[in-house]
Amino acid sequence: MRPIWHQKEQRVQAHVLVCFLAHMIWKNLGLWCNRAWLGDEPRKVFAELEQIALVDVVLPTRAGISIRTHCVSRPTDHQATLPQRLRLEIPTCLEFADLL
Repeated sequence: MRPIWHQKEQRVQAHVLVCFLAHMIWKNLGLWCNRAWLGDEPRKVFAELEQIALVDVVLPTRAGISIRTHCVSRPTDHQATLPQRLRLEIPTCLEFADLL
Protein backbone atom coordinates (compact mmCIF):
# COMPACT_ATOMS: atom_id res chain seq x y z
CA MET A 1 0.00 0.00 0.00
CA ARG A 2 2.16 2.80 -1.29
CA PRO A 3 1.44 6.38 -0.32
CA ILE A 4 -1.54 7.68 -2.24
CA TRP A 5 -2.43 11.24 -1.43
CA HIS A 6 -6.19 11.56 -1.27
CA GLN A 7 -7.77 14.83 -0.32
CA LYS A 8 -10.71 13.45 1.63
CA GLU A 9 -10.84 11.15 4.67
CA GLN A 10 -13.49 8.96 3.05
CA ARG A 11 -11.26 8.32 0.01
CA VAL A 12 -8.32 7.40 2.23
CA GLN A 13 -10.50 4.86 4.05
CA ALA A 14 -11.78 3.46 0.75
CA HIS A 15 -8.20 3.12 -0.55
CA VAL A 16 -7.10 1.26 2.59
CA LEU A 17 -10.14 -1.02 2.33
CA VAL A 18 -9.42 -1.87 -1.33
CA CYS A 19 -5.77 -2.60 -0.51
CA PHE A 20 -6.77 -4.80 2.43
CA LEU A 21 -9.29 -6.75 0.32
CA ALA A 22 -6.73 -7.24 -2.47
CA HIS A 23 -4.19 -8.52 0.07
CA MET A 24 -6.70 -10.95 1.59
CA ILE A 25 -7.74 -12.28 -1.83
CA TRP A 26 -4.07 -12.77 -2.79
CA LYS A 27 -3.34 -14.63 0.46
CA ASN A 28 -6.41 -16.84 0.00
CA LEU A 29 -5.32 -17.65 -3.55
CA GLY A 30 -1.92 -18.61 -2.13
CA LEU A 31 -3.58 -20.94 0.39
CA TRP A 32 -5.74 -22.40 -2.36
CA CYS A 33 -2.65 -23.11 -4.48
CA ASN A 34 -0.81 -24.50 -1.46
CA ARG A 35 -3.63 -26.94 -0.69
CA ALA A 36 -3.48 -28.12 -4.31
CA TRP A 37 0.29 -28.78 -3.93
CA LEU A 38 1.13 -25.99 -6.39
CA GLY A 39 3.28 -23.92 -4.06
CA ASP A 40 2.24 -20.80 -2.22
CA GLU A 41 2.78 -18.27 -5.02
CA PRO A 42 -0.31 -17.82 -7.22
CA ARG A 43 1.65 -15.58 -9.62
CA LYS A 44 3.33 -18.66 -11.12
CA VAL A 45 -0.01 -20.42 -11.57
CA PHE A 46 -1.48 -17.33 -13.24
CA ALA A 47 1.52 -17.11 -15.58
CA GLU A 48 0.83 -20.65 -16.78
CA LEU A 49 -2.94 -20.25 -17.03
CA GLU A 50 -2.81 -16.94 -18.89
CA GLN A 51 -1.26 -18.76 -21.85
CA ILE A 52 -4.57 -20.57 -22.37
CA ALA A 53 -6.43 -18.34 -24.79
CA LEU A 54 -10.10 -17.80 -25.49
CA VAL A 55 -10.73 -17.32 -29.20
CA ASP A 56 -13.87 -15.59 -30.40
CA VAL A 57 -14.78 -16.83 -33.88
CA VAL A 58 -17.34 -14.81 -35.85
CA LEU A 59 -18.60 -16.15 -39.18
CA PRO A 60 -20.78 -13.80 -41.25
CA THR A 61 -23.53 -15.35 -43.36
CA ARG A 62 -25.16 -14.17 -46.56
CA ALA A 63 -28.35 -13.43 -44.64
CA GLY A 64 -26.48 -10.80 -42.63
CA ILE A 65 -26.47 -12.85 -39.45
CA SER A 66 -23.19 -13.62 -37.76
CA ILE A 67 -22.54 -17.01 -36.23
CA ARG A 68 -20.41 -16.59 -33.13
CA THR A 69 -18.60 -19.27 -31.17
CA HIS A 70 -16.01 -19.14 -28.41
CA CYS A 71 -13.24 -21.72 -28.32
CA VAL A 72 -10.55 -22.25 -25.72
CA SER A 73 -7.07 -23.17 -26.92
CA ARG A 74 -5.86 -26.63 -26.03
CA PRO A 75 -3.67 -26.42 -22.92
CA THR A 76 -0.37 -28.27 -22.64
CA ASP A 77 -0.21 -31.29 -20.35
CA HIS A 78 1.36 -29.15 -17.62
CA GLN A 79 -1.30 -26.45 -17.99
CA ALA A 80 -4.07 -29.05 -17.96
CA THR A 81 -3.02 -30.36 -14.55
CA LEU A 82 -3.32 -26.95 -12.90
CA PRO A 83 -7.11 -26.59 -13.23
CA GLN A 84 -7.56 -30.23 -12.21
CA ARG A 85 -5.61 -29.67 -8.99
CA LEU A 86 -7.49 -26.44 -8.31
CA ARG A 87 -10.78 -28.22 -9.06
CA LEU A 88 -11.59 -25.85 -11.91
CA GLU A 89 -13.07 -26.77 -15.26
CA ILE A 90 -11.88 -25.12 -18.45
CA PRO A 91 -14.48 -25.46 -21.21
CA THR A 92 -13.29 -26.66 -24.60
CA CYS A 93 -15.77 -24.80 -26.76
CA LEU A 94 -18.84 -22.70 -26.03
CA GLU A 95 -21.58 -22.58 -28.61
CA PHE A 96 -23.59 -19.43 -29.16
CA ALA A 97 -26.69 -21.07 -27.69
CA ASP A 98 -24.78 -21.84 -24.47
CA LEU A 99 -24.11 -18.13 -23.95
CA LEU A 100 -27.77 -17.05 -24.06
